Amino acid sequence: MPDAPRPDAPLADRIRPRTLEEILGQDEVLGPGKPLRRAIESDYLRSLILWGPPGSGKTTLAHVIRLRTRHHFEAISAVLTGVKELKELLKAAEVRRKRDQRRTIVFIDEIHRYNKAQQDALLSHVESGDVVLIGATTENPSFEVNAALLSRCRVVVLKPLGAPQLVDVLRRALTDAERGLGAAGADVGDDALEFLAQASDGDARTALNVLEMAVMTAPPQDGRRQVDLKAMRQAFARKALLYDRAGEEHYNIISALHKSIRNSDADAGLYWLARMLEAGEDPLYVARRLVRFASEDVGMADPQALVQAMAAQQAVHFVGLPEGSLALAQAVVYLAAAPKSNALNTAYSAAARDALETRAEPVPLWIRNAPTPLMKQLGYGKGYRYAHDEEEGVSGMDCLPEALVGKRYYEPTPRGGEPGVAERLDEARRIREQKKDK
Repeated sequence: MPDAPRPDAPLADRIRPRTLEEILGQDEVLGPGKPLRRAIESDYLRSLILWGPPGSGKTTLAHVIRLRTRHHFEAISAVLTGVKELKELLKAAEVRRKRDQRRTIVFIDEIHRYNKAQQDALLSHVESGDVVLIGATTENPSFEVNAALLSRCRVVVLKPLGAPQLVDVLRRALTDAERGLGAAGADVGDDALEFLAQASDGDARTALNVLEMAVMTAPPQDGRRQVDLKAMRQAFARKALLYDRAGEEHYNIISALHKSIRNSDADAGLYWLARMLEAGEDPLYVARRLVRFASEDVGMADPQALVQAMAAQQAVHFVGLPEGSLALAQAVVYLAAAPKSNALNTAYSAAARDALETRAEPVPLWIRNAPTPLMKQLGYGKGYRYAHDEEEGVSGMDCLPEALVGKRYYEPTPRGGEPGVAERLDEARRIREQKKDK
């Protein structure tokens, strides 16, 4: 982290805040009187994990800490350093502490890229106080940082910047003649700035770099560079959606899709579906989740839900994307509009619990298969009553093991088609009981 970025460095690097007062949008953790701010101001910092989306200010905060601290400061990237380099750095920190009574602050960008061995190498040095660790990650530290190391650090959550804060950041860059674009003589429309702030998804780095491209590629007119909304849209091109097919955001968004459909909100379901597909999610993964939903959350309230979900899966498998996205959208809307029931899910869970936790009762003799003479001699199949030969299509046999006779697993809801299912099952129970008495 050099004190003065090169003149040809990207705008986001040149305009990076140098004081706590210049950092915008993180008042919850850095506002006046907040514990972290007091720790930085008093230079009494303890190990931190900075967790936030790209462009939320993790590296910037480390940069500000470096400019304020009296301690030695080292910045490394987990992508570029291995165990050897890390151990050398930590050994130097240990020597520095013993020789000069001076601690070392180690900033590790993308700390989630370190494997268990590399994270373990940090542990003893953090515990002994040789180093103060500042780790930066876009991934949930609960999943990506060893529990032992995480327990010795405070997790600081940095949020994406809101559109108003991003507009302020962009205006500051436009007026700063020393480090920003003030010397470029640019006039950027308010609507263009608003668009950029909204489209950047809280990522200040993206917003600043797009602004720089828009300004520096605009041809001067009468000595000024004019950037209107159309030019800003062209500079922005297609945004890269915040999404990680193997990380937390993957699970957050599939959860949002599932819960939106469960709440019969087709519009929200379509939005989350689009977020996944447009970010590059495997469409067959989405299809599998919709198939699961059809049985788990709709079930017998609308048996056609499973048919629709399987048809969407087949369509996606057959035609791929982008055409298959409409089949998934159709399934999402159908499932959202369908009556909901988790009775099937509840019933299976209860049956599975009994299957796993109770004695493995023998199958009643009368419903056992009897393919050999010996099995017939032992009574297999004796007393079996063929339902199709019965007048109502139901016999009086008990089909559960003796210890479970009368157990009810499936309890239909009054929604959708389940009342009809309940009526038919109740009638079958009545007939069975009536024939038992004869």
